[in-house]
Amino acid sequence: MATKSANVTARIQPEIKQQAEAVLEKIGLPVSVLIDTLYRQIIMTGGVPYSLTLPQPPTADSLTDEQFHAIMKKGYNQAQSGEGLPVDEAFAKIRAGI
Repeated sequence: MATKSANVTARIQPEIKQQAEAVLEKIGLPVSVLIDTLYRQIIMTGGVPYSLTLPQPPTADSLTDEQFHAIMKKGYNQAQSGEGLPVDEAFAKIRAGI
């Protein structure tokens, strides 16, 4: 078996690291084993072994009537209970993200 002597250093957001490591701990997988496995998959597949596309939000055309009405009902209930944002604040958050 080859001696492991190379190090990998990456800077990530602390909360992302903490959350990911908590999941790995639950399944008993050390981070070093995960990275080694990822690198091996990159070699075997000749690329990143998972999709790097942005998820597409559902559109009204892609939903059944039941799904659409459930989403609308949830939004209405949230608005009724005060969980929503004022329109100006919501658009300000959207603009900040663009």
